[in-house]
Amino acid sequence: MIPSALINVMVKAARRAGRSLKRDFGEVENLQVSLKGPANFVSLADKRAEEMLYDDLAKARPGYGFIGEEGGTREGSDKSHTWIVDPLDGTTNFLHGIPHFAISIGLVRDDTPIAGVIYNPANEELYVAERGKGAFLNDTRLRVANRNQLHDCVIGCGLPHLGRGDFAQNQREMLALQPKVAGLRRFGTASLDLAAVAAGRFDGFWERNLSPWDIAAGIVMIREAGGTVGDINGGDPLKTGDIVAGNEVIHGTLVRILKPLT
Repeated sequence: MIPSALINVMVKAARRAGRSLKRDFGEVENLQVSLKGPANFVSLADKRAEEMLYDDLAKARPGYGFIGEEGGTREGSDKSHTWIVDPLDGTTNFLHGIPHFAISIGLVRDDTPIAGVIYNPANEELYVAERGKGAFLNDTRLRVANRNQLHDCVIGCGLPHLGRGDFAQNQREMLALQPKVAGLRRFGTASLDLAAVAAGRFDGFWERNLSPWDIAAGIVMIREAGGTVGDINGGDPLKTGDIVAGNEVIHGTLVRILKPLT
């Protein structure tokens, strides 16, 4: 991929914030002796990374709006373009010293994701995509997996946890899918899960009650890798937070199983 000026801006911002997160991640183990210390430390790391991203993106595209997990919405003079950013997706992994977390930067034009960067600074995996130009992992072109039979597929998912999610609904969905698939995986970082679909590592993915910053970059990533992504009930996942992804066949199969359980 020959990166555009837009992708260069996004990658530069992600890498700078990523260096900060990587330094902070190296300190997390030293704080595990305290129950309170690590959580406060990670919260500060999260906010610091978001401010770095905002500063870099606003400097490069001063008119664009900005929606961040930590800082909320910041209006811009250009009402058509909005950055949607998660400075630290996978906070619980980060907090526990698990090197599976990411910076996610999506750019939306008139409610449609047109560019995305997902970067895991712990292992230097950098996913980029721009509408009409493909999706890439560290310069390697991405394509979704071509498996069409659910029993051959590994499917990524989310799981409810303390204080979040509908446990009863998730149990219904698990009971419906577990006997039909080769495996289910829950890694705890939705942006990287969507990137894994784009890379063909996962054959599909579904999760409910996500936020726009969890999925904006991943949506364009999967579409540019030849996949299909949408809401479980046919709506816009950026608005509903419910998402299903895969190649066209697996996406359709997952929707047919999940939709009646809504």
